[in-house]
Amino acid sequence: MKQATRTVGGALVLDGNALRDQIVAQVRREVGELSSVPCLATVLIGDDGPSQVYVRNKHRQAQLAGMTSRNETLPHDASQHDAEALVRQLASDPAVSGIIVQQPVPGHLDGEKLLALIPVDKDVDGSTNLNWIRSGTVSGTGATVAPYNDYLKIDDNQEYEKVLGGTWAPYRYFVLAVAWSAAIGIVTLIGIRIATKFFHKSRTSRFLGSRSLKAYYVEATILAIVFCVFALRGLEGALAGKESWNWHYAISWPAVQAFNSMSTASIESAIVIVATLKIVVSMAWFIVIASNLTMGIAWHRFLAFFNIYYKRNIDKPALGALPEMLSKGKPVNFEDPAEDDVFGLGTRGDISWKGLLDMTSCTECGRCQSQCPAWHTDKPLSPKLLIMAMRDHAMAKVVETENLVGENAPIDLDVLWSCTSCGACVEECPVDIEHVDHIVNMRRFQVLVESEFPTELGGTFRNLEKAGNPWGANKQDREGWIAECDFPVRVVSGELPEEVEYLFWVGCAGAYEERAKKTTKAVAELLHMAGVNFAVLGKRETCTGDPARRSGNEFLYQILSQENIATFNETFGDRPKGKKKVVVTCPHCFTTIGRDYAQSGFELEMLHHTQLLNTLIKEGRLKPSPHKSDKKLTYHDPCYLGRHNQIYAPPRELLEASGCDVEEMPRNKERSFCCGGGGGRMWMEEKIGTRINLNRVDEAIDTGAQEVAVACPFCRIMVGDGMVARQSDVEVLDVAQILLRNVKS
Repeated sequence: MKQATRTVGGALVLDGNALRDQIVAQVRREVGELSSVPCLATVLIGDDGPSQVYVRNKHRQAQLAGMTSRNETLPHDASQHDAEALVRQLASDPAVSGIIVQQPVPGHLDGEKLLALIPVDKDVDGSTNLNWIRSGTVSGTGATVAPYNDYLKIDDNQEYEKVLGGTWAPYRYFVLAVAWSAAIGIVTLIGIRIATKFFHKSRTSRFLGSRSLKAYYVEATILAIVFCVFALRGLEGALAGKESWNWHYAISWPAVQAFNSMSTASIESAIVIVATLKIVVSMAWFIVIASNLTMGIAWHRFLAFFNIYYKRNIDKPALGALPEMLSKGKPVNFEDPAEDDVFGLGTRGDISWKGLLDMTSCTECGRCQSQCPAWHTDKPLSPKLLIMAMRDHAMAKVVETENLVGENAPIDLDVLWSCTSCGACVEECPVDIEHVDHIVNMRRFQVLVESEFPTELGGTFRNLEKAGNPWGANKQDREGWIAECDFPVRVVSGELPEEVEYLFWVGCAGAYEERAKKTTKAVAELLHMAGVNFAVLGKRETCTGDPARRSGNEFLYQILSQENIATFNETFGDRPKGKKKVVVTCPHCFTTIGRDYAQSGFELEMLHHTQLLNTLIKEGRLKPSPHKSDKKLTYHDPCYLGRHNQIYAPPRELLEASGCDVEEMPRNKERSFCCGGGGGRMWMEEKIGTRINLNRVDEAIDTGAQEVAVACPFCRIMVGDGMVARQSDVEVLDVAQILLRNVKS
């Protein structure tokens, strides 16, 4: 049958009747191959003549095509509810294959809403724009596109959606889960911020000094984006005609329900509005943060990952050694420094790329501030405010040589020298900012370049130079404690004999300070009782350099460290690392020798005395008495044993083996409060605010303990002095003394 001809002008003329008959015949053949006969349902509302004719023709053609049909009619005054109910009934009827709602409907009815109720697989006429897209043809263009159904997967029998289209089910769930988490987290944070504003108005608020306005802007932006995500997902579900719960919209079903009552046109308009809002809010965000480089509350979202990745102490949570003093990215050669070498951090131009990364990653959350012992004792140092001040200075339009520290500078000298280097700030920081590194680098500049440091440190530095110890005691007296022992202690003058397993590094405090000497003698006696073959260096010891390095005198530290490394090399000879075993009672010596000296290429096996004694008990070489102590005891975690080296269990296990029940202070382990003796503060007067050791002592006294156990000579001195100041009879003892008392009982 000829279906088309061309005119003289070349126009194509179709024979509509012939084409119709051919299509009907083809459909009839296809219907005959189906297992069930399709059914066409029409909905006619009112008595419009032309509509009735059109409907009859549809039914006739359906019959010619081998299908069944049914016509549903409603009166002209039928309500919207009745009309929708009829369409929904037909939509849910499995016997109905296709639905036509004859247009126009009476004026009091919402025709678009009726059409939107027709499922895509039953929409014969492609009644809505959405269903035109679903069918694969864009209305008005005639262009074919990938069916919308392929992206949206309205067909619930198909399990997976397209990833690149952003509609893959797992991806959708992930996005919505993130949105829900963000919403809950932001609302919670706002609640915490408001609560602290009312209940912690003083320095105890970790948000004190943070830029609240910028924080609220960021939080509002996140909430706006979250709202848009939920709204768009809900509008999408409503546009898809989802009337019942669907697993594709499981997380966003409330939003779908909220928009289901809207007309198709209203939903489409709402999608445009919400999508535009989302774009505008997002673009505004990028514009605002691009013009505010000091807006850490925003920038950390981009930089935190890199800051964590490039942290110096790769074995964090242990804080470990201090950084080497670098100049132009390379360690300074103190034997032959270059004329243009930079000593420490003094100006904006001295800030390294890692320093800038630290500063711009700061979230201003105040967690560091909330744990800082200096801040809690009314001193001017806040780790958070320090980083913020450095960031503001680094990003400001100032000359490269403008000082960071000093009068009329962003950072006051009192801020710099209030730090105990306890590491609580670094431990607490969620983005691994290394506050202590920056403080020590600024101290280096002040000591080595500006000669600006507390007067007390001048005497300490001179004592270290001349006597090899911060007290200025005679070097000949380092062996004085040995004469007080009633058992032999070997002093090695040259290479360590092969049979000696451990070198006992006594340290300056352990050799000279009366309270620390008791710890030294207790450890030596316990080793002797366990049959451990050990020796000491005696007068060959000199200070490890810890007080000098933490106070910023890197030059003096280098002298002391190289002297000790030479002594160690002479003592251990050709022994491999596994046989270079050193036991110490001082966590500061433990950290400096074990971690800082490694920067000079020197390594050995370091043991804190609590670790070794604990091992000896487990091996049965020390046999504590089963006798239970009748004294209530609490334990103070030394910062340099705990946070700096992550040693928390051995001291507690020793106390438990000694028959003690430990009553923990509220601030313990990772959040232990400093005694105030670290970072060179041991040799400085505490003139600002209240004393740090008194703050800690009050906490120990409040436990009701009769004894305080420590594992550091500095802590013993500071806590002991605090008890005297409080006129308390609580006794301060080293863990080794308590163990010795038990073993002898």
